[in-house]
Amino acid sequence: MNGASQLKNKVRKHSQVELHDSRTRTKARSALAAVIPCLAVFLATVWMLGGASEQVAAVTEGTKGSGASVITARPDSVTLTDGSGSTEIQWDTGNGSIGFVFVTGTDRKPVLFATGPKGSQVAPWIHSGKYVFELYGDEDRRTLLANVIVTGNAETEAAPQAMLWRGRVRWLVLLVLLAISYFAVYLSSTGTLRTTFPTEPTTSPRRLHVARNLLLGVAAFLCVDGAIFHSGLYVSILAPNSYAGRITEITKAEEQRDSSGLKEVLVLGDSRIAEGFSSTLADELGSPSGLKFVSLAEPAASANTWYYMVRDVDPTTRRYSAIVIPYGVGYEPNSADALRISMTAPLLRYADCLHFASGFQRWSGRFRAFTACILRGSAYQDDVADFVEHPVARLRSIQQGPKRTHFREVYQGRDYDLVGTSYDATSGAVTFAPKLTETQRQAIRKSLIQPSESDVEYSLKLQREWIPQIMNRYSKSPTAIVLTPVPRGPFVELPGFSRPYHSVLPNAITQRTPFSLPEQTFEFLEKPEYYFDAFHLNAKGRQRFTETLVGELVGRLRSVDTTPCFSSESRVAVDGPLERSDAN
Repeated sequence: MNGASQLKNKVRKHSQVELHDSRTRTKARSALAAVIPCLAVFLATVWMLGGASEQVAAVTEGTKGSGASVITARPDSVTLTDGSGSTEIQWDTGNGSIGFVFVTGTDRKPVLFATGPKGSQVAPWIHSGKYVFELYGDEDRRTLLANVIVTGNAETEAAPQAMLWRGRVRWLVLLVLLAISYFAVYLSSTGTLRTTFPTEPTTSPRRLHVARNLLLGVAAFLCVDGAIFHSGLYVSILAPNSYAGRITEITKAEEQRDSSGLKEVLVLGDSRIAEGFSSTLADELGSPSGLKFVSLAEPAASANTWYYMVRDVDPTTRRYSAIVIPYGVGYEPNSADALRISMTAPLLRYADCLHFASGFQRWSGRFRAFTACILRGSAYQDDVADFVEHPVARLRSIQQGPKRTHFREVYQGRDYDLVGTSYDATSGAVTFAPKLTETQRQAIRKSLIQPSESDVEYSLKLQREWIPQIMNRYSKSPTAIVLTPVPRGPFVELPGFSRPYHSVLPNAITQRTPFSLPEQTFEFLEKPEYYFDAFHLNAKGRQRFTETLVGELVGRLRSVDTTPCFSSESRVAVDGPLERSDAN
């Protein structure tokens, strides 16, 4: 009996020891399972920011006494493709005063690049050499607030090799991430913990599900990215002066806006409509006819971005009585693919990966667009880096949303024109009016730089592909689609810009809706007195364009019932354009 009792005690003690060891191992395994996913998330962030080395913003703070003035360039070192490249310039005077951004190229005089208290603008014409972007507090360049230097570097044989190695390093980091995710799932699984990793899974006491665990690791990575970037969490802190931030701000504001009870007209567009159309004036002119105008025009926005903006603000396709879609000759540089992806990213969903990617010309752009839909963090690389570097400034900028909205509403346009300025299409020489300052002359010269034929054709391709998609979305909706030509500019003899409008959008597209405005509607605006550069209408042109557009819309919607929703049959019965004079 004593022997049996001793044996039982030994067994009990052994079991207790095993239980204690098992609990210890379980605790250790749980700790590892908790720590390793954190490492995985950290590496995920590193991977998402891996490309930021090529796009990191160079920041130069203002000189002493200039407060929080800042100007940035993303990137400050531009690798040229086919001889040219682009960078995004962002600036902020810090106190709400008007700032003047000048650019000085190698062996060139300073040229006015942009104005405003804060903002962001792309310079798609970077060539080999150095460009100094300076933020001044006055147009005469007496008070320098901040500056940044951008360098254009010709692509050498060493550059592709360096980029290749950087790409390999990023993929290596991704593989390490997958391995860590696998071990995290493996260690957190049930069963007896092996003290050593088996060289052959067949000798393991339990099956090692390699494929399953890797898939779970990838799924965990996607969930982390989705929770941060797809949920709207990070979108709420996007830089408001970035293109993505401005698209988010105006789109969210329109989503949350209460109905006016009137027949609402949505106006889309890029910088030409943003400068040329005043929703405030349009409301004054259209209110007697029961019309309310909303503008979502944003500089650099192209037709594919408009599609996703409309989808977000009008999910039922019945919110607006009419949607105005502009078309005309423009240009979209392929080098700005990353910018357009980042701009549209806040509007994208997982299901858009193929649809959105199809709108890009180059395979590199398609791949980045596809990735941005699945791993949204990859589209916000620069923004995340900027937030990490300037978190306090970012939060303060977000709080200035009402001021930006007010500035947008009261903006009246530029107050100078090009009267007395002429352009010789044969020699390319420009004769300036004596009243123009040297700064204004340099800005006009810069706007007269002709884009490449491929950039122009790319712009036309986007319009021909995406405008019909917006029209198809409303094919069964009571909303009227209004296609309107954009005034071509003060010098229609410019090469490429003298082409007829039917070469931009074929008649098969414009004739699909009886609401389309005739091609000659805005020809009377194609004069120097209505422009402040070669593309954008000034304050006077802004007023005339708005008056004409509203007048045309009132005529077309006159026979429509006063309710916001009206039938497709009523649209077919709408009369043609009103007669109007070409008053100067």
